[in-house]
Amino acid sequence: MELDERKKKILQAVIRNYLETGEPVGSRTISRYTDLNLSSATIRNEMADLEEMGYILQPHTSAGRIPSDKGYRLYVDTMMEEKEREVIEMKDMLVQRQDKMETLLKQVARVLAQNTQYATLISAPQAKRSKLKFLQLSRVDARQLLAVIVIEGNVIKNNILPVEEDLEDETILKLNILLNTHLNGLSIDEISLGMIAAMKQQAGIHSSIVSGVIDAVAEAIRAEEDLEIYTSGTNNIFRYPELADQQKASELINTFEEKQLLGELLQEAYTEGENTGIQVYIGAETPVQSMRDCSVVTAAYELGGGMRGTIGIVGPKRMDYDKVVGTLRTIQTQLDELYRKDEQTERTE
Repeated sequence: MELDERKKKILQAVIRNYLETGEPVGSRTISRYTDLNLSSATIRNEMADLEEMGYILQPHTSAGRIPSDKGYRLYVDTMMEEKEREVIEMKDMLVQRQDKMETLLKQVARVLAQNTQYATLISAPQAKRSKLKFLQLSRVDARQLLAVIVIEGNVIKNNILPVEEDLEDETILKLNILLNTHLNGLSIDEISLGMIAAMKQQAGIHSSIVSGVIDAVAEAIRAEEDLEIYTSGTNNIFRYPELADQQKASELINTFEEKQLLGELLQEAYTEGENTGIQVYIGAETPVQSMRDCSVVTAAYELGGGMRGTIGIVGPKRMDYDKVVGTLRTIQTQLDELYRKDEQTERTE
């Protein structure tokens, strides 16, 4: 007899409930645990079939059921297959989107430089206070686990974790449940020492794996918080006599090439522009020393899912502010429309 969809859902509910509680699972518990809207009597009949097929066991008379090795095996194989498919599909989508986004942002910087005749910069979108969405541990070989970490904004990072012994599928499954239950939806700042200690205690002899996963999550989130910046039109600086002085121009160009100071500028604009979206720094107001003879106008852009970046235009203090602000507002709108169009296209494909 093959398992139909209803039996599969009941088996999944038995296993998940047993993994969480460690207690045999009865039909009344399953009726509350699933969305099947079945009576306890119907569930009892289905559980009897599952027991006859060897997927669950009744340890004591009048007790609920617990998963058998055969039940665990089906659950683990099905879960791993589904998660692997989800991760592959997400990776394919994100690689395409990332390539498109990088090309788009470089083009935006180039068009802005041509239209304004100033220098331009734009940061790649980041998730504000990146949070963990999901993580999956799976076996690479007897001494290695693969940790697939999905961060807010659907950014995927992979880490290989060494292990001291060959882990059973059930152990890996329990670690996945433990880690996701405690960590999903949290930023690094929200993962407390007390929480880590509690997870290590629950993991028992596998506490070192919990430590490895925490380190991998922290590394993945911090790496995602490093700014990628695209620039264009640096030579436009020489168009303006007040900026064309050899020393001033050299300092400005070095700033654009090194990117670190630009990152600090855009990070500050990112924070200050949360409410208004547009920030104007004139002369000494600019947080970058080499830009104290310039004006910098920045605009925040949003791409949904908490993803946000900053566009900046650098020019002389006598820049055409009206044109620059108008151009940035237009770009904000166009990026938003492009993102929404891509989202709709992905949903219909």
